[in-house]
Amino acid sequence: MKNFVLAYITAKDKSQALSIGRALVEERLAACVNVIDNMTSIYRWEGEINEDHEAILIAKTSSDKFEALTERVKQLHTYTCPCVVSIPITGGNKEYLDWLSKSF
Repeated sequence: MKNFVLAYITAKDKSQALSIGRALVEERLAACVNVIDNMTSIYRWEGEINEDHEAILIAKTSSDKFEALTERVKQLHTYTCPCVVSIPITGGNKEYLDWLSKSF
């Protein structure tokens, strides 16, 4: 069985998140993407503390596609340094993981 990861990605808004998510699924870099809108982020950028509303993408992908997924997000994103991190999937519903395997 493949090794899977959740790719956690932030976007400037729901529209951008949906656009990126659709591209990742269409290009078979992710099997599924969930978009969560209206999240508040507090972060330090260029020496200042910022607070913004963003959207979250959670993409289910295989570990061997994560690098390509990251590069594609960077191409599509408006941020100069977008958040794209992976979280290993260490277990789960076997039928769902089987579906992930067949979705690429």
